[in-house]
Amino acid sequence: MTAFVAALPAPPGDSAASSSVFLPRYENGSSRLAVSKPSWIVRTESNVRRQKMKRPDPPCVVCDGSGRIDCHYCRGRGRTNCLDLIMLPKGEWPKWCKVCGGSGLGHCNRCLGTGEYRDVMGFHFMKNTRDST
Repeated sequence: MTAFVAALPAPPGDSAASSSVFLPRYENGSSRLAVSKPSWIVRTESNVRRQKMKRPDPPCVVCDGSGRIDCHYCRGRGRTNCLDLIMLPKGEWPKWCKVCGGSGLGHCNRCLGTGEYRDVMGFHFMKNTRDST
């Protein structure tokens, strides 16, 4: 069984040991880490084709089949300050829209984000004609 010892912080003038501060090491002093840490590297597979999103037939008349529309609160800018300007003035920082999270997009209310054509919801009453009475 191999035990490991945690390295203690080096004195301020010691630069050789400063790179190994607070890293767990084996007793023999090897530089191999004793504890495996989770990796944040995303692994991709080769020869995997990306599937293209098919446009619904017929598409929604409001969002043209994308399922997304401009945010009504920030008018699609993603920020809530200086909406009439394309670019912010020098030194001005954006105040991000809390409704869309700064993306400038929202779900289409007509198709509920699916992109498919939907009729107007409601009741369809029979048309009354005068000549049938």
